[in-house]
Amino acid sequence: MINKELQKRILSSLILIPLSFFFIIQGHILFIFFLSIIFLVSSYEWIIMSKKSLLLKFLGIIFLFFSFYTAFYFRENENYKNFLFIITICIFTDIGGYSFGKMFKGPKLTKISPKKTYAGVFGSFLLPLIVGLVVYEYEYTDQISDKGLYFLIIILFISFISQIGDLIISYFKRNAKLKDTGKILPGHGGLLDRIDGIIFVFPFCYLITIL
Repeated sequence: MINKELQKRILSSLILIPLSFFFIIQGHILFIFFLSIIFLVSSYEWIIMSKKSLLLKFLGIIFLFFSFYTAFYFRENENYKNFLFIITICIFTDIGGYSFGKMFKGPKLTKISPKKTYAGVFGSFLLPLIVGLVVYEYEYTDQISDKGLYFLIIILFISFISQIGDLIISYFKRNAKLKDTGKILPGHGGLLDRIDGIIFVFPFCYLITIL
């Protein structure tokens, strides 16, 4: 039987994911509005989480601004399908880690994030890899048919950076003695809890793109 927390998590995801994809596909003004709301909420959560350090507040806001700028740049200057692909890999990295961790449990990964397990890490790589290869088969084969290995590396790289971002935010939460970055999303916690991997992935994708 699904517990109440998981029910809230699933319901929130069923609302948030299609809504997010709508704004991403629309682009331009609607996408700017969408990013602005997320930036303001996540910045507020960061300020609350780093309330003991003015320097940390400042650096965190600068990083968030850069991260959201790179997301905007990537959406507006690249094919929006590529943007959606990155988001999808991050989402399934999170889902894979959560589901495999719940199902198989096992040894803990690190004290920084007590709920994370090695089984969860495996799931965080496996599930987005499966989803990514399905997307590749149906969307990208004609464009990059000779670069399957390159595409595989990209998927694993995005998943890896997303997991690192998750651990970094978990570290700051632990320092602040907080379970979640906020309570805005039922079953999930704060907005930063959900985009912790994404805000690190897009700066890396941006730097790779311009280089």
